[in-house]
Parts: sequence; structure tokens; C-alpha cells
Amino acid sequence: MPRLYPLYSSSKGNCSYIGTRSGGILIDCGVSCRKVQQALAANEIPVSAVRGIFITHEHSDHIKGLKMFTKTYNIPVYAQSGTLDFLYDKEQIMSRAVEISGGTEIGDMLVEPFDTMHDAASPCGYRITSGDSVCAVCTDLGTVTDRVRKGVCGASAVLLEANYDEDMLKNGPYPYELKQRISCDIGHLSNRQSGEFASELLDSGTQSIVLAHLSENNNTPEAAWSAVEGILRRDGHEHGRDHMLTVAAPDGCRYVSF
Repeated sequence: MPRLYPLYSSSKGNCSYIGTRSGGILIDCGVSCRKVQQALAANEIPVSAVRGIFITHEHSDHIKGLKMFTKTYNIPVYAQSGTLDFLYDKEQIMSRAVEISGGTEIGDMLVEPFDTMHDAASPCGYRITSGDSVCAVCTDLGTVTDRVRKGVCGASAVLLEANYDEDMLKNGPYPYELKQRISCDIGHLSNRQSGEFASELLDSGTQSIVLAHLSENNNTPEAAWSAVEGILRRDGHEHGRDHMLTVAAPDGCRYVSF
């Protein structure tokens, strides 16, 4: 059974492994090559199991370790056109690069991108299908569009952004312009927005949701979980009965089977 491993998840660095211990993919490579190696080893996943690296967008917390990782292991990189252009221009890819616009088969998995609203060149999330199992990675988006719904709804397990608590952001030390950038339609999802979408996902058949990409300054794991779970309870969902809700740790992971 394939698993979703959120190896690293925060505003400082993001990297997930999806697959089995014999084969799978990385989504993003936003921490150092050494940290990716260590996280894979901690989960008894050999680097040789990684068959491709799929990049959501070009911000540093998603590509920080990409250059060294591809130089060391020569693993192909997959991304949409605008993202690839940036990575080429900045010489961040030291292996084969593949532009994607539709589904890509990697081993027994089908990886499909879906466009997201974010302040990047051509940002996307990914829907991964392995046999009858489906999961999705959906972070770094300011609003949930119909394309996002199509890409994520129906997935058994979803890595879903819950970036900030609205009151913490509003009352925090960030400059006004940065607060606006975070909370705009091409910024990030708040805990409340994440909860509303999570409720839609459970209605579509999702069973496991992992909250991800939490801000260190404008959120806490407790605030994110409480806000999202409160909305799910409001809508008649019961934790442990029809769903499991967890929060990804910044530098560790609990895998989710799907």
C-alpha cells in the first residue's frame, strides 16, 4: 500500500515522499540534500527508490536542496513550463528535466498536476494515483478554485495547507504589505479556509487530511488542528469515525497510507 510521507513541512522548507519503500516520488525539495537523505533513511526508504522529483513552484522553501540533490543522484525533475524556465535560468537542475502539462506515469503511479493560485510562475498541486489509491498534495494557494477541487476531491489522503491563523497574522509584527500578500487570493490558505475546504473533501470521500505548510510566526499546530476540526464538527464530521486529521511536523513525519 502506498504512503504519503510529509518529510518536511513549514514556511522554511517542504519535501514529501509518496510511494512505497521500493519506489516513489518526491514532491518538492525545499531542504538541503543531506536533510532529504536523513529523512528518507529515517523512514527506511533508500534514495534509489526516488524515481522523480515533482516541483510545485519555484519559491526557495520548495527548491532549496534541488540543485545538490539532482547533482548527487541524477534524478529527473518534473514541473510545469514556467517553473522549469525559472529553474533553468537559475541553474537549479543538474539532471534531466521534463515539462509536464498532463498526467505522467512513474512506475505504477500516475501523477497529474492541477493549477493553483499563488504568486509564482506556474504553480500547481499534484494528484497521485496508484491502482485504486489516490492522494493529493495541495499547498501554497490563496483560494480554492474549481481546478483545485477537480484535482483534489475524491482523494483518500490529502496534504492540505493551513498556513496561518487570521488573528495571529492580523495582530502580528509583519508589515501591512506582507500581511496582504499572505492573505490575498494568490497567497496562502488560512486555517478557516483550510477547514471549509477540508469539509468539502470529506464529503467527496477523503478519509485522511494532513495539515501542512504552517507558518512559524502566524500559526501553531494546536490552532490549526482546532480551527479545522471545529469546522468539520460543525458540518457533522466526527474525528476517528469518518476521518483522521493530523498536522505535519516541520522536520519530521507520520506517514499516511492511502
